Amino acid sequence: MANEFISALDDLEKEKGISKESFMDVLRTALAAACRKQFPDRCGDVDVRINDETGEISYYMIRHVSEEPLEGENLISVEDAKKINPEIEVGGDIEEKFDPGVDFSRIAAQAAKQMILQKIHESERESSLSEMSGKEGELMTGVIRKIDQKNVYLDLGKGQVEGVMVTADQIPGEKYSVNESIRVFVKKVRSGYKGASITVSRSSPGLVRKLFEEEVPEIKQGQIQIKEVSRDAGSRSKVAIYAADPRIDAIGACVGNKGVRVNAIVEELGGEKIDIIPWSEDPLEFIAKSLSPAKVLMVVETEGEKCAMAVVPDDKLSLAIGKDGQNARLAVRLTGWKIDVKSRSAAEKLGYTFDEGD
Repeated sequence: MANEFISALDDLEKEKGISKESFMDVLRTALAAACRKQFPDRCGDVDVRINDETGEISYYMIRHVSEEPLEGENLISVEDAKKINPEIEVGGDIEEKFDPGVDFSRIAAQAAKQMILQKIHESERESSLSEMSGKEGELMTGVIRKIDQKNVYLDLGKGQVEGVMVTADQIPGEKYSVNESIRVFVKKVRSGYKGASITVSRSSPGLVRKLFEEEVPEIKQGQIQIKEVSRDAGSRSKVAIYAADPRIDAIGACVGNKGVRVNAIVEELGGEKIDIIPWSEDPLEFIAKSLSPAKVLMVVETEGEKCAMAVVPDDKLSLAIGKDGQNARLAVRLTGWKIDVKSRSAAEKLGYTFDEGD
């Protein structure tokens, strides 16, 4: 049985990646605790030793040598100690090997089993946390396992890693089904009771950013940078891109031949519209481009920190502002500026003039 036990620990080491010595430590702790519980009067301090080759288990009661041992303490008088070891002195320890008996084996086996299972659980939890910590800010594919009134729960790997998508991280109007496979953005990884606790999202701007990185090789290679992303999940996103090399057609690369690249992203997002905006280090020029698809006649800086007025043709005012103000709102998020969108006629009343060609 002892050899079978050692063999079992070897198998666990290979299967779970936990060293045999770790299991031995857990086993020694479990057996010592069980021994103290079973023999409270005898075993105040127990040392359990396991031969790592044969699996033989030995029990030792450790008592401390004292001039005046107290009743109930795990102490032994000098006189009694010298009967066991003539060379012992006050302050030393006496080890006495003892046999806890056959009846103890069943109790000890159960205690050891529970602690070893706990060790395996803790190791798997630490392993999943370590593995998933590097996934934060990345895309993952998960299979939906459960849906309740608020949250969607996903299996992110071999049934051991669970991702949670709360209401705020779901795309409004998007329907989810159990056993459906979906792409998600990993927002946060932290330690939880059952392992890595992972918050995932379908509504995060990070999802759009990572989908572009995946679909456009020039972005992954660093030839094109995604400067900013603003998003109303399920409706519209604006993505600001920049290529340091003027020979690179950044927008063309992101759109792809016949729109194949951007259309793949739109399809993944359930038809969400995407505006690809060329980034500019000139904030006023960037603001003008951010209001796409509307044509902007002029952008001027106004009073206040990062405040500007953007002027558009009268017939493009509603397009520039967007339904429920969406286009202007996304432009504000994209640029980080407060933008007051005005029609040409309104700007003229304020004293602004335009070339006849505008």
